[in-house]
Amino acid sequence: MTRAVPASVACLVLAAGVASAHPHFNKTVTAKLPSGVEATITYNTTPANEIRAQEAAVGAFVTPRRPMLKLSGEVKAGAVTIPAGEYTIGVIKNSEKDWTMALYPGATPQGPVDVAKTIKLESEFSTSHGPAEHMLVDISPGDGKMTGRAVLTVHFGSLFLAGALS
Repeated sequence: MTRAVPASVACLVLAAGVASAHPHFNKTVTAKLPSGVEATITYNTTPANEIRAQEAAVGAFVTPRRPMLKLSGEVKAGAVTIPAGEYTIGVIKNSEKDWTMALYPGATPQGPVDVAKTIKLESEFSTSHGPAEHMLVDISPGDGKMTGRAVLTVHFGSLFLAGALS
């Protein structure tokens, strides 16, 4: 019995060491868009959870860990107008190999999201950026067909999406 207590304590200490060696961060990313609007992203770098996205039904809005985007003013991105406000960043599954980035006004409700309420962004989807073990969200200069534009990027697992913000 005396050996069981030290062994269990050792297991707890080891587990605590492993947990602290693998931190997750609350992150805030802020960028001033070409229009002068300030865009702020807040999210946590928790595991990507690509399996949940892959298992989602076609047509479903999936939000990997509910990252949020706050816009200080209205943004026009091609034919899309995004009013000032806060949005949950997510993706809509068009098919097994096609996704669209979308924004849901405010926080998403518990349960299914009404996709009709989302703002779909002009998007590029790719699996060629390599895996991201933890979700990464950013605002970056676009490339390819989005060259010269500000894009919102979401990278989780092997899925990488860029959505036009300008």
